[in-house]
Amino acid sequence: MTTSILEIQNLKCHGCANTIMSQLSKIDDVTRVEVNTTTNEVSFAINDDKLLDVVTKKLAQLGYPVVGEHNNLSQKAISFVSCAAGRLNN
Repeated sequence: MTTSILEIQNLKCHGCANTIMSQLSKIDDVTRVEVNTTTNEVSFAINDDKLLDVVTKKLAQLGYPVVGEHNNLSQKAISFVSCAAGRLNN
């Protein structure tokens, strides 16, 4: 089991964090998902390093690309929707 930490973009609040935790926890063999809204970091445990790419892609789909990845206006808009969904499901 490997713990990975990714610094992400567009993380605004606990609504965002709720969405990220719930969506990443749905990926098989991804466990112990935590989001730090102060440092903009997501940490999680994986059994296979190939899952790191899966998690990175999922974060981008949710509007939270990893720092250094492309972060255009549509990514930012998607993150607002994900944030709102996370607040409603809180």
